[in-house]
Amino acid sequence: QVQLVESGGGLVQSGGSLRLSCGASGSFLSMNVMGWYRQAPGKERELVATVTSAGSTKYADSVRGRFTIVRDNAKNTVYLQMNSLKPEDTAVYYCNAEFIGLDWSSRSSWGRGTQVTVSS
Repeated sequence: QVQLVESGGGLVQSGGSLRLSCGASGSFLSMNVMGWYRQAPGKERELVATVTSAGSTKYADSVRGRFTIVRDNAKNTVYLQMNSLKPEDTAVYYCNAEFIGLDWSSRSSWGRGTQVTVSS
């Protein structure tokens, strides 16, 4: 199984920046897609950004140009640099990893989430 630990959330003013980090540990054959999702109060969880092991990225339209996802394959760590933050970015941010388990099955793990609050 894979455990994900997020860090870097907090309170920031509108226009500010934060960097989230997520480290993966455990036993697996390969780590495929890593990414960030978020869930605001009363809303469904939504994709923010993902990155493959080859470095291909995908962003939600609402964050493209403001957020950057970066991955360190050697450390099994993914980062989310968030700039020009807006109050509507306020949410709990969850790290996700898709990997191949020791039994060759495709699996997915979630972190516990980190709160990001942007004040206006």
